[in-house]
Amino acid sequence: MQHMAKILVIEDENRMAELLKRGLEESGHTVGTATNVSEGLRMFAYEKQDIIISDIMLPDGSGFDLCRDIRRQNETVPILILTALGTTDDKLEGFDSGADDYMVKPFDFRELNARISILLKRCQIPTVECIEYADLKVYLRTKSVSRNGQSIILTPKEYNLLLFFVQNPERILTRTEIAEKVWDTHFDTGTNFIDVYINYLRKKIDKNFNTKLIHTKPGMGFIFSYENPY
Repeated sequence: MQHMAKILVIEDENRMAELLKRGLEESGHTVGTATNVSEGLRMFAYEKQDIIISDIMLPDGSGFDLCRDIRRQNETVPILILTALGTTDDKLEGFDSGADDYMVKPFDFRELNARISILLKRCQIPTVECIEYADLKVYLRTKSVSRNGQSIILTPKEYNLLLFFVQNPERILTRTEIAEKVWDTHFDTGTNFIDVYINYLRKKIDKNFNTKLIHTKPGMGFIFSYENPY
């Protein structure tokens, strides 16, 4: 059974806002709407929300700035960007600003509901406190990471990518599998989207340490291992 959520929709186009509100309420969710960044932030501060859904182009600012403001207040509430801007650069900026997921308009409500369900499941309190691999520790409740005792600050997407690696150590993970399990999307072979985030993660968890954990298998994918398998 799908968990019902309290959702804040930030969308300035009235027709789209009503469409989202009606469709999400038909799925059993409770929905509040805001038409701009400042109103959205006020509503977020006033009442606890389970999920934020926001457009990028808003009258008084950017949905990316909204994400950053929310992340300064709350590191865990899921944020889904829903926009007509669908380039790789737009998606990267969305994830870098703290968004957990990104959908491009026009969209299918079945897919939106599926994305919401996945985000809600990720927010459930885990029973395992920490996953350790070599000198790396991933703390599931706080979504914090350390290596050899040094704290490592990751964006939400970098954290989810690392979590997928530590949950699947010492086996080849293809770009397609990473895209489907971490981004919940099909991999577009015409982009280097996955490789960009692998590089982000490598700079944070491997660059300053002698033992490298993320290895590339040319033509196949990546493997997470404290021993170089090649």
